[in-house]
Amino acid sequence: EIITERRRAELELREKTEALARSNERLEQLATVFIHAREGVIITDGDGVIMEVNAAFSRMTGYLREDAVGRNPRFLRSGRHGPSFYREMWKTLAREGYWSGEMWNRRKNGELYPQQMTITAVRDDAGRALQYVALINDVSDLKQHERQVEYASNYDALTGLPNRRLLADRLKQAVAQMQRHGSGLAVIYLDLDGFKGINETFGHDFGDRLLRRVSERVLATLRAGDSVARLGGDELVIVLLDVTDQGETESLLNRLMESISAPIVVGDDEIRITASLGVTFFPQPEDVDADQLVRQADQAMYRAKQAGKGRYQFFDHAEDQATRGLHESQQRIRQGLADNEFVLYYQPKVNMRSGEVFGAEALIRWRHPERGLLAPGQFLPLVENDDLALDMGDWVIQRALRQVSLWNESGLDLAVSVNVFARQLQQDGFVSGLRNALERFPGVHPNQFEIEVLETSALADMSKVSVILEQCQAMGVTCALDDFGTGYSSLSYLKGLPAAILKIDQSFVRDMLDDPEDLAILNGVLGLARAFDRIPIAEGVETTRHGDILLDLGCDLAQGYGIARPMPATDFPEWMGTWRPSDSWLERPPKNPAQLRLIFATVEHRAWVTRVIEFLDGGHRPPALEATDCAFGRWLSDNSGSLLLGSEEVQQIHDLHEEVHEVGRALVDAHRGRSAAQPGATREHLLELRDRLLECLHSVERSMDR
Repeated sequence: EIITERRRAELELREKTEALARSNERLEQLATVFIHAREGVIITDGDGVIMEVNAAFSRMTGYLREDAVGRNPRFLRSGRHGPSFYREMWKTLAREGYWSGEMWNRRKNGELYPQQMTITAVRDDAGRALQYVALINDVSDLKQHERQVEYASNYDALTGLPNRRLLADRLKQAVAQMQRHGSGLAVIYLDLDGFKGINETFGHDFGDRLLRRVSERVLATLRAGDSVARLGGDELVIVLLDVTDQGETESLLNRLMESISAPIVVGDDEIRITASLGVTFFPQPEDVDADQLVRQADQAMYRAKQAGKGRYQFFDHAEDQATRGLHESQQRIRQGLADNEFVLYYQPKVNMRSGEVFGAEALIRWRHPERGLLAPGQFLPLVENDDLALDMGDWVIQRALRQVSLWNESGLDLAVSVNVFARQLQQDGFVSGLRNALERFPGVHPNQFEIEVLETSALADMSKVSVILEQCQAMGVTCALDDFGTGYSSLSYLKGLPAAILKIDQSFVRDMLDDPEDLAILNGVLGLARAFDRIPIAEGVETTRHGDILLDLGCDLAQGYGIARPMPATDFPEWMGTWRPSDSWLERPPKNPAQLRLIFATVEHRAWVTRVIEFLDGGHRPPALEATDCAFGRWLSDNSGSLLLGSEEVQQIHDLHEEVHEVGRALVDAHRGRSAAQPGATREHLLELRDRLLECLHSVERSMDR
C-alpha cells in the first residue's frame, strides 16, 4: 500500500510538472505575439493606468515603454475630440465590454494622426474590469490615399472645377436645401461656340488654356454660394442658388455672356469667343431630380445653338412634353413583358488564378419581334425611373431564381447575381418581396443569389439603402456594389454600405492597358477594397493581358468578353465544360513593388505613343517629346541599374526608348510644319518600335518572376 501511494503521488507530481511546462510554453508564445504584433497594444489596469505597451505602440507614437508605463493614456489625446466623445466611448465599454472606432491622437513629436482603435475590457467573475486591452492601427496612409482618390474622382484635372460626379452631388444637396427654405434655383448649361474649330486651328494646348481662362471668368461673375462644374470638353454647368425670379437670372446671364465674349489673350494670340446657354429652374410643377434639371438645361442650350448661337434659351416644359413619346415606349415594354418577349442571358464570373467558375451575372435582353435581340441600353433607360422598373425587376428576380433551381437539379452549383433598379431597391417591401421569391424556390440556397446595386443609386439614399442591404444579407443573400468608382459622392461613404463585393467599373479596366490614370484609379480602388475588407471583382476583362495585370494588382475575380460573352442559360453548362483560363493566369505568382512599377512604366510607354498618334489625328496635344521628360523615361533612369539583365540588354532598352522619341518628335514637328518629313519617321515605324520595346519589357517582367 505504501508503494502504491508513493506511485500515485509521483504520477500526480509528474502531471502537475507537465501542466506547468505547458502553461509556461503558452505564456512564452503569448509574449512573442505581444512583442512582434504589427498593431500597437496598450494594457492598462482597471483604473486606466498603463501597465504595458509593445514595440509597435512605440513606433507609432514615438513614446518608449518607460515613457508610457504608469501614465493614463490621456497624455496621447489630440484635442480634436470633446468630452462627449470619451463619455460615449466609456459608456459603450461599460455596457458592451468593448469599443471600436476611429480617433485622432498625438505623437511624441506633436504630430496628430488618425488611428483605428479597439478596446476590450478584461473582467473578473463578478464583472469588475480588471484590465483594459487596446489594439491600435495608424490609418494615416489610408486617409491620405482616400483624399487623393476622392479628389481625382470629383475634380476636373484641367480647370480644377468640380466634375460631373461632384456636380450631381452638389446639385442634389442644393435642391434639398431650396425645398427646405422654400426658395428656388437655376441650372445653366454653357457650351462654347466654335470651340472645335479653335482646337483645330490653334492646337489643343491653346484650347486647354482658353478653357481655363473662360472658367476663371465664369467663376468671377458668379455670386457667393453659386457653383460651376465642368462636364467635359467645353461644357460647363452653373448652379445659381436663391433665385427669386427670371429677371434676376437674365441679368446674370447677360453679364456671363459679356464676360466670356470679351477678348481673351492666350500667349501671343487674342481671340473672341461666344457661348450658348440653356437655363431651367427649380421648383417646377412636376417633381424633378438633379439629373433631370441638367438634361433640361442641356436641351435648352441645344435650342440656343439652333437659334444662332451666342445667346440663351429657357427650358420650355410644354414643348418638352409635346415631343416626348416616353409613355408609348413604356407601354410597349409592358406589353413585351406580358408576351414573354424578354429573356435572361448569363455572363460567367471566374477566378482567373485558379480557373474556377464561381458564378454568373443575369443580364436581361429583349427579343423584339421587329427589331431583333436588343441590349439593355436600348430599353432600360425608358424603364428605370418609372414604376415599370418594379415589374421588370421582379420578373428578373423570379426568372433568375428559377434558373438557379434548374441548374441545382442538374447538379450545377452556381451563384447568380441580378442588377437591381434604384427605384426597385428603395420601394417599400423590397426585402419582404425578395424573401417571398426565395421561398417559392426552396431548392435555392440564399447564398446562391446575389443582388448588384449601382453605386450611384446606393449613394442616393445612403441610410435607407444601408438598412436594406443589411436585411438582405441577414437572409443569406450576397450584396454587391456595381460599377464601383463611378459614384458621385465621397468614397468615404463606402464605410456606410455593408455590401460584401465591389464590382469595379469596366471603364477603368478596359482602358488600363493604355491609360496610366485609369490604371492608377484601378489600383487605388483595389487598395480601398483591401482596406475595407471587401471582395473586388473586375468587369470588362477583354484580353488575356487585362487579366494578367489584374492578377498582378491582386484582383483574382473577373468577368468580361475576354472570358465569355453573355449567353443563354442552355449554353452555360457546355461552356463550363470547355472553358480553360489562359496559361499566364493559372497560379500566376504575386508581384512585388518593383514589378508593379514596371507594369505602370509599360502602360506609360504605350500611353505616350498613343498620345502622339492622337495628336497626329487632331485629337489631343502631344506629350512631352524629350526622352528624359516622359514618365517611362524617368522610370528607366531610376531603375535601369536594378534590372535583372545584362548590360547589352539594358542598353537595348535605352536605345529603343531614344529611337521611339526621335521618331515621335519627327512626326510631331512634321505635322506642325516645323520641319520636312524625315525618311523612316512613319506611324508604322513608331508602332513597330513601341512593340519591340514592349517585348523587351515583357522579358524583364518574366525575368523578375524567376
